[in-house]
Amino acid sequence: MPVSPYIASLRAHVGHALLLIPAVTAVIRDGERFLLARHADSGQWGLVGGSIEPGEHPADALVREVHEEIGTGIRVLGIVGVYGGEELTVEYPNGDRVAYVTTAYSCTLTGAPRPDLDEILEVAWFSRDEAVALDLQPYVERVLADA
Repeated sequence: MPVSPYIASLRAHVGHALLLIPAVTAVIRDGERFLLARHADSGQWGLVGGSIEPGEHPADALVREVHEEIGTGIRVLGIVGVYGGEELTVEYPNGDRVAYVTTAYSCTLTGAPRPDLDEILEVAWFSRDEAVALDLQPYVERVLADA
């Protein structure tokens, strides 16, 4: 998965040290079902989202990330909540450490999702009960409970 020029410039100075990064998460619903994505880096199921670039409005970052990862648009309905902590601290295979603080937004799709096969391997719809039986990224169950 590509690293943004901004993150790359920070990494040039701090190496693999922990970075606190603002992010966005799409909680995409269709009635009682949620669209989850299986992430290539971990193989776990989670929500679609990513980092906010400098100067970018969070909702614009969300629209960009959804389009990049699953090739479709969304309609942003509102904020579900803001999340951080150990569940959102990640160490990537190259040793980079990141602590995300993510704003989760409730959304609906405006087209058919198509995983990019780079960051996202597959997408599928799950009820909340079905989702908790999956190998989920650590923060997802908390976000779905709030949604």
